[in-house]
Amino acid sequence: MFKRVEVEVGDKTISLETGKVAKQADGSVIMRTGGTVVLVTVVAGKENKPELGFLPLTIEYQERMAAVGRIPGNYFRREIGRPSDQEVLTCRIIDRPLRPLFADGYFSETQIIATVLSADQQNDPDILALNGASCALSISDIPFGGPIAGARVGYVDGEYVLNPTKDELKNSRMDMIVACTSDAVTMVEGKVDTMSEDEVLNAIFFVFDSVQPLIAMQIDLRKSHGKAKRIVEPVPVNEELLAKVQEIAAEGMAKVIVTADKMERGSAYDELKKSVIASLDPEGENAKEISELLSGYKKKIMRAQIVNDEVRLDGRAFNQVRPISSEVTYLPQTHGSALFTRGETQSIVTATLGSQRDSQRVETLQGEENNRFMVHYNFPPFCVGEARFLRGPSRRDIGHGTLALRGLSAVLPDEEDFPYSIRVVSDIMESNGSSSMATVCGGSMAMMDAGVPLKAPVSGIAMGLIKEDDKIVILSDILGDEDHLGDMDFKIVGTADGITALQMDIKIDGVDRDIMKQALSQAQEGRIHILGEMAKGINASREEVAQHAPKYFSYKINTDKIRDIIGPGGKIIKEMSAEYDATIEVDDSGLVKMFTKDGSKADALLRKIQEMTATAEVGKVYKGIVKTIKDFGAFVEILPGTDGLVHISELANERVGKVTDVVKEGDELEVKVLEVDSRGRIRLSRKALL
Repeated sequence: MFKRVEVEVGDKTISLETGKVAKQADGSVIMRTGGTVVLVTVVAGKENKPELGFLPLTIEYQERMAAVGRIPGNYFRREIGRPSDQEVLTCRIIDRPLRPLFADGYFSETQIIATVLSADQQNDPDILALNGASCALSISDIPFGGPIAGARVGYVDGEYVLNPTKDELKNSRMDMIVACTSDAVTMVEGKVDTMSEDEVLNAIFFVFDSVQPLIAMQIDLRKSHGKAKRIVEPVPVNEELLAKVQEIAAEGMAKVIVTADKMERGSAYDELKKSVIASLDPEGENAKEISELLSGYKKKIMRAQIVNDEVRLDGRAFNQVRPISSEVTYLPQTHGSALFTRGETQSIVTATLGSQRDSQRVETLQGEENNRFMVHYNFPPFCVGEARFLRGPSRRDIGHGTLALRGLSAVLPDEEDFPYSIRVVSDIMESNGSSSMATVCGGSMAMMDAGVPLKAPVSGIAMGLIKEDDKIVILSDILGDEDHLGDMDFKIVGTADGITALQMDIKIDGVDRDIMKQALSQAQEGRIHILGEMAKGINASREEVAQHAPKYFSYKINTDKIRDIIGPGGKIIKEMSAEYDATIEVDDSGLVKMFTKDGSKADALLRKIQEMTATAEVGKVYKGIVKTIKDFGAFVEILPGTDGLVHISELANERVGKVTDVVKEGDELEVKVLEVDSRGRIRLSRKALL
């Protein structure tokens, strides 16, 4: 049955349609705002599979170039299989607030697909996709504990702006997405321009208040057009077997949870698991069930130790950061490098400088973009002691790299002042929690080592949460197990003056303002402490770019001289690039940019271009070459490609009978410019210098 509803969110109207398109899906909606239209469908397998032990949820987000009236620019002229980074990031934004809200015991294969059908290039489709996913789930028979709603928030001219347009975002100090239920915040993702904790907190709850009409709309729609939800029962716990597991494992588990070293703790737990299974199930028939019960027991004991005994796995205080060591110029041939270690998390980060031609070209719904700053995050299997196939970057890798990119972007120099393209690569050497924040810290240090004039150093910290009934504990710089067993992973990036990026995921229904305020305040203390430790390795950007980095020179020429630099078919610029081992770029304004690894060659190249593009100045003396002799005078080349006439009367003080009595072709002659007329003709004099 067709249904269309509209709701006002901020100053925009969001409309929803269902029952008209994709009716064979378990739930489908068309979301619209302005000229942007997104179809979201959800389908779940009919068979529940508790034996899997996890929810097989997949989320896909697809941008169609037809949505903006364009044919894809790749060779195949169609959307190719591998999603773009933007599509991957949107999938993650949809996934993270939804996943914790499915019913306990629900293990059916579930797929959510969001497809951009039309895009007005002002209203971003990712927000419609997020809200559409919640709507489609709410009206389906899938046991989903939502609804949720989300919005983007900007900060323009001192005011928060809900779902800003692309044009508004250009002048915004904030680009942040927030998702929430009717009771609490469930997800935060975005970047800000060095803003205070209070400003960020107010922005988050500005969104929370603003999207409540979207949640109310979904509740009403579910009542009127929703399907009856599937009945699923939580997987029953074998209480008798659990009691035996706890009895046998109690002594060994007490030792496991106080083992500070990650690898030793993992080995101790593996040995304990083998022992418990051998005692209770020598034949191995119920090994999987015993393993799951033991894992649940481990989680219970670890959380209780933190909440009740106020003891973390590695013995730290709740607000204590792990020991930090760092060094720069770790790799001698790179432009900039840093080795950053925090506890058992370690990253080698490199910074590479290039010309504008090295920027990344990306085809998006808004058109082709050139990204001069790139951050790439790699998580090889050895960093967690595993052996597995090396694949391309995962969605997690792309998400972590983007978080670091957002946090570091706020402190980059303006392109006019520092025209290099910059690529930061983080290779994780060890991981025990918060490797993305190690990427931020190492990336900041590597760029300073390369001579990138950052506005300020940047650090990052991951915060955790353990919530048991009315007991709440906020943890600074969480370990991997504290992330896995806890209720929140809240990453905050920033300088000493404010926040530049943040990302929050939770595993519970949500967090309120008080919890978030405490987490932000505690993160600020940790962030500043980390900056102090980083300063022991490097505390400011080097005054010059690194020895191995390309050297940059620029020179402004008259636009009518551009053709003299480029030459027919680019012949001249190619020859100069090869001769001086340089990258030469000329823009339409006449700005010539030169990048070369050899400083001495760069100086020679700059002189060459100055000579090629110079214009004659009245009153200035030049040493030129006589090119042509005429009866009435001599033409002298005073600049490359620029000739002037020395009239026979201007060759000497006395009367000259023949020009060749004074000069011959090929002679070097010093002359003074007397006049440059409106047609560009140059009158020269030798006599004026005698």
